[in-house]
Amino acid sequence: MRQVVLDTETTGLSASEGHRIIEIGCLEIVNRRLTGRTLHLYLNPEREIDEAATEVHGMTWDDLRDKPRFAEVAERVLAFCEGAEVLIHNAAFDLSFLDAELGRVDLGRFRDRCASVLDTLLMARELHPGKRNSLDALCDRYGVSNAHRTLHGALLDSELLAEVYLAMTRGQDSFEIALDAGTQDGQGADAVEWPPRGLRVLPASAAEAGAHEAALAVIAKERKGTSIWASEPAQSA
Repeated sequence: MRQVVLDTETTGLSASEGHRIIEIGCLEIVNRRLTGRTLHLYLNPEREIDEAATEVHGMTWDDLRDKPRFAEVAERVLAFCEGAEVLIHNAAFDLSFLDAELGRVDLGRFRDRCASVLDTLLMARELHPGKRNSLDALCDRYGVSNAHRTLHGALLDSELLAEVYLAMTRGQDSFEIALDAGTQDGQGADAVEWPPRGLRVLPASAAEAGAHEAALAVIAKERKGTSIWASEPAQSA
């Protein structure tokens, strides 16, 4: 599956009031792996930037006067996102700006040019109701380092969001050790013996088993349901 993480920076908060996009950052994920392929553009907004917005991303119109206008890069943005599920944090905001920019050049709606749009803010709210779900809060929650993020930047925020999204959706419903899809003689994973012969298995002591059961009880209480971990009878080596 191909996904594109997208973020924008703008001259202000409202596209309906004529504010414009000044930066677009996109990166590609294929089958849950970052490919290293990115699209990063600074744009001339053809207008002044609100002071409050400059405090967020650090850019002024003078910084951007020599950059291309959106009309000059619109097809590049659409081509990068075409056919992909696009991940955006607070998608309604970015989509309002993208649609306004595309409307100015008669290129329709952004949603119509990609496979789908996934709002990671809505996803986070479902996973963590009642908690802060800003990108910074999610970085803290999932252990994604954002120490280098002193100002907002479209590509930097896309990189952070990609890591957060992969952490949010990683899941743990199986603890089976994944074997390689094939072996040197071409046999599938089912043909590989596990555990391998000669592997020494040390059963848990009674104290260790008791501590494990206590930990499972805590996890089950936090999840408000049965834990996916289950104790199995120890087998001798």
